[in-house]
Amino acid sequence: MIKKVENYIKDNNMMDIGDTIIVGVSGGPDSMCLLNILVALKDKYKLRIIVSHINHGLRGKEADDDEKYVEKYCQSKGIIFRAIKVNANEIANIRKISSEMAGRDVRYEFFNKLKDEYNGNKIALAHNANDVAETILMRIARGTGIDGLEGIKAVREGVYIRPILCLKREEIEDYCDTYNLNPRIDKTNLENIYSRNKIRLDMLPYLKEHFNEDIISTLLRLAKNVARDNDYFRSEVQKLLKVYCEVQEENVVLKEELFGSHEALLTRCIRGCIAILKGDTNNLEQVHIYDIIKLSKKESGKKINIPGGLVAMNSFGDIIIFKKETKVTEKLNMKLEINEKNILPNGDVVEMLLKNRSEIKSFSKSKCTKYFDYDKIKGNIYVRYKNDGDTMVPLGMKGRKKLKKIFSENKIPQHMRNTLPIITFDNEIAWIIGYTLGEKYKIDNETEKVLIIKYKGEKRYE
Repeated sequence: MIKKVENYIKDNNMMDIGDTIIVGVSGGPDSMCLLNILVALKDKYKLRIIVSHINHGLRGKEADDDEKYVEKYCQSKGIIFRAIKVNANEIANIRKISSEMAGRDVRYEFFNKLKDEYNGNKIALAHNANDVAETILMRIARGTGIDGLEGIKAVREGVYIRPILCLKREEIEDYCDTYNLNPRIDKTNLENIYSRNKIRLDMLPYLKEHFNEDIISTLLRLAKNVARDNDYFRSEVQKLLKVYCEVQEENVVLKEELFGSHEALLTRCIRGCIAILKGDTNNLEQVHIYDIIKLSKKESGKKINIPGGLVAMNSFGDIIIFKKETKVTEKLNMKLEINEKNILPNGDVVEMLLKNRSEIKSFSKSKCTKYFDYDKIKGNIYVRYKNDGDTMVPLGMKGRKKLKKIFSENKIPQHMRNTLPIITFDNEIAWIIGYTLGEKYKIDNETEKVLIIKYKGEKRYE
């Protein structure tokens, strides 16, 4: 059994020689099997083992006895033992989540605290093959996509490892008997009042008896096959995202061309973009993905809300996803100085250089560098955001045009319009940075002095 787990650890690159491992141990059969196997491998791999135990304060004396049992085992093996006692119900009420979720959160918080304290490399968890099967069945019952059929990963984020995921519960129980571990039994696991317990105690035995006596192995193969196919999908999605997804500071842009992709890839791309912006895809369901696809077929300016405080908006065929709470930067109206680097409140820089026309050998084609006839400029130079009713005379035109129309013609997304920096000379708009130049201050054959303005900041202008 130890060799089987050791091979599984090697196959999944779970550990390195000399690792410091935080091991979550409740005192039950699974975690005691895990701990005992790691202890057996300790000298061979020069492991430093730190045992983490959480008393959730839900089972009174039984929970206290669990803690004493784990502590006694650790003392017998010369292993560091760390425990905390919490009130999971109280935490659940404060955080407005279930007691089960509160317990999980507390466990992971404690794991990571110990990882930092002991400079740990890995956090070992005692999930087993039956847990994978139960997870898959639960997700199917509740509704899941292909990703949900992967079950539980052997390694997550390069930190969380599950060395006994290859063992069935029967094997774990046999191991505990063989090594006389006498693990603690949590009686709540034998009560079919929770969804997972019902699957463990009712559904799996029924499937095993009436349909497939090796249902656990069958579901594990399913998870393995799905994981293999998903690896391929993820690589294809990354290729598409590099071309059709623009990541900006407070939003992501899905280009119109992306929506011509195969649905299997498109839905994954949308989910991936939301994960980039939000950090996760919690509460994001298939219906929300398809709402975004429908939005791509509607007119520009249409918006929908997405779980997690996000908004998706159609912007001339592109879909922009941004955080609902994103606020417009405070009003900007800043005087600029020539031959200086003017630093804006958001950290962007406007640099202005005054040169003789004869000194300029070539003109930059950058959207962020423009040239103006200095002798035509009267009054002060400012950078500001738009005001209601703003107009300008664009380069090549004689009549004035509203900024609202210019924004629309340039397909500038609605949520960006209030924070586009604008250069003004004596209150006359000379340049919407990154977009439109004014006619009045253009360089001509009579120009002697040239004002060069360089803007360094947002990626959207590059």
